[in-house]
Amino acid sequence: MREAMRAGRGIVFWALVFGAGVALLYLAPSLFMMQVYDRVLTTGGLTTLYLLGGALLVALLTLAFLDELRARLMARLSLRLDKLVAPLILQASLRRDARVSDQRARQALRDFDQMRQTLAGQPALAVLDAPWAPLYIAVCALIHPWLGGLVAAGAAVLGLAALRNEVAMRRTLDEASDAIPRFYAAQEADFANAEPVRALGMQRVLIDRQLARRADIHALQARSTTTSLRYAAITKFLRLALQSSVLGLGAYLAIEGAISPGALIAASIISSRALAPVEQIVGAWRQLRQARNTFRHIAEMLATAPPETERMALPTPRGDIRVERVSLRAPAGDRFLIHDVAFTMAPGETLAVVGPSGAGKSTLARIVAGAVRPDLGAVRLDMANYSDWEPDALGRHVGYLPQDVGLLEGTVAENISRFTAIAAGPRGDVDAATVAAATEAGAHDMILRLPAGYNTMLGPGGRGVSMGQAQRIGLARALYGGPPLLVLDEPNAHLDAEGEAALIGAVKRARDRGAAIMIVAHRAGVIAAADRLLVLRDGRVEAIGPREEITRRLAAAQPGGNLTPMRTREAH
Repeated sequence: MREAMRAGRGIVFWALVFGAGVALLYLAPSLFMMQVYDRVLTTGGLTTLYLLGGALLVALLTLAFLDELRARLMARLSLRLDKLVAPLILQASLRRDARVSDQRARQALRDFDQMRQTLAGQPALAVLDAPWAPLYIAVCALIHPWLGGLVAAGAAVLGLAALRNEVAMRRTLDEASDAIPRFYAAQEADFANAEPVRALGMQRVLIDRQLARRADIHALQARSTTTSLRYAAITKFLRLALQSSVLGLGAYLAIEGAISPGALIAASIISSRALAPVEQIVGAWRQLRQARNTFRHIAEMLATAPPETERMALPTPRGDIRVERVSLRAPAGDRFLIHDVAFTMAPGETLAVVGPSGAGKSTLARIVAGAVRPDLGAVRLDMANYSDWEPDALGRHVGYLPQDVGLLEGTVAENISRFTAIAAGPRGDVDAATVAAATEAGAHDMILRLPAGYNTMLGPGGRGVSMGQAQRIGLARALYGGPPLLVLDEPNAHLDAEGEAALIGAVKRARDRGAAIMIVAHRAGVIAAADRLLVLRDGRVEAIGPREEITRRLAAAQPGGNLTPMRTREAH
C-alpha cells in the first residue's frame, strides 16, 4: 500500500501546486472588494472599476480551471491506486487460508473503493487546502497584526476542536469498522440459505436476529454520527463567531484609522477562507477516519497474505502423487483435522478414501487437490512439492470436484472450460476441449437437453440446474484438459442411477489414460471402481491397502459382518 501511495506522489505534488494557485487566487475577490471600497468609491473612477472587474474575471476563471485540474488529478490518483492495488487485494483474498473465515477479506475491495472515493472527493480536497491556511493568516497580519493574531488564535481553537473530535470518535469508528464486515457477511450467509430457512420455518427467527445485529450497528453509527454532528456544530459556531469577531475588531481599527474600510471587509472574507478547510475536515472526519482504517486493514491483509514468488515452469507431470506426513490444524488451533497422513498414488491408480463423518476425508481431499496448504508435511506431484508450482499452472494439472460443486455465474461451457476461453487461444480449440470433457464425464447428452445447451446461463452458485446436474457439470470441469490428477469428493452424492453409471465410466476412462484418481466415497458402486482403499478416522490413517483386503477387514469389524456405507456429509 505504501509503495502504491509513493507511486502517486507525482500526482499529489501537482495537486498541491495547483492548490497553491487556488489559494492565491481565492484572495482575488477580497483584493477586488478592498480596491473598490478604497479607490473606486472614493474617486468615482469607472475605468479603474472596469479594469479591476476584468482582472477579477480572469482570476476567477483561472481559479475554476485550476480547481477542476486538482479534482481531476485526485480522481486520477484514485484510478492509479485501483490499478496498482486492486489486483493485489484480489490475489491476497484468494490466497488466504481457506480455513479462516475472514469477513474483512471478503469485502476488502468494497472498502478499498470507499477509500478511493474519499481520496477523489471533497474530504481529500479539504486536506489539501489546510496547508494554505497560514497564507491567509499572514495576509490578515499584513492588513493588521491584531487581525492576524485573532485569526491565528481562532485557527488554533478550531484545530484543538478537530483533535478532540478525533479522540471522541476514534473508538466508536474503530468498533463500527470491525463490526460492519461481520454483519454483512452474516447477512449474506443467511440470504444464501433462504430456501432451507423458509422450509424450516426459521424466517422470523433470522429476521429478528438480523434486526438485533442491525440495531447494534446502528447504535455505533448513531453514536459516531452524533459526535460528528456535535463537533461540526461547535466548529461552525467557532468559525462564525471568529468571523464576526474579526469584523468587529476590523471596525474598531477602521474607526481608529489603523485600516481602511475596504481592508475591514477583505479581512473578514480572508479569515473565513482561512478557517473553512478546518471546518470541512471536522465535518468529513468520519470518512477520513474510515479511509485511514481501511488503509491499515488492507495493508495488514496484504502483509499477511502468502507471498507470491516467481517459480520456474515445470514439465507436464505424469501423475505420481506422494503425500508425505501431512498435518493440518483446525482454525482455532486446538486440534488436528489431519495428522501425520502419508500415502502414494501411481499414475493409472484409483484410491478410495472412506471413514466415518468428521474423520477429515474432505480436508484430505482439499490438501491433495492443492486447495489448502498443510501446516506440516508436503504433497508432491512427480516429486515436485506443490509449493514449487505456480498455483494456476498446478491447477491445470488437477481435476477437483468438491462436495459443494462451486459453479460460477456464466454459461455451462465457460464453467466446464474453467473460464479459459479468452486466454487459451482459438475459440474452436476451447470448444472442442469442452465437449471432450463433457463427453468423458458422460454429461454431453444431459447438457444438450438444457434450454440452451452449452450456452445455458447459470446464476451465482450454479443456479439454474439441479444439484445432480451441477455435480455432472462439475465432473466435466474436473476432467477438462485431461489432468493427470483427479480428486473427487463424494462425486455421486446427488446423482441418480444414470449419473452414477456415467461417473463410474468416467473414472475408468480417466484411469485407463493414466490419471491418478482419489475418490472420497460412501457408496459401494464407486468404491468398487477403486484399486485401493484408505480408511481415515479422527484425521489419521487407520488402514490402507488393496480394496478387497480392506473391504474384508471393514466388513469383519462391523456388527453382523456387514459393511454399511455411510453417506453423511463431511464436517470439514
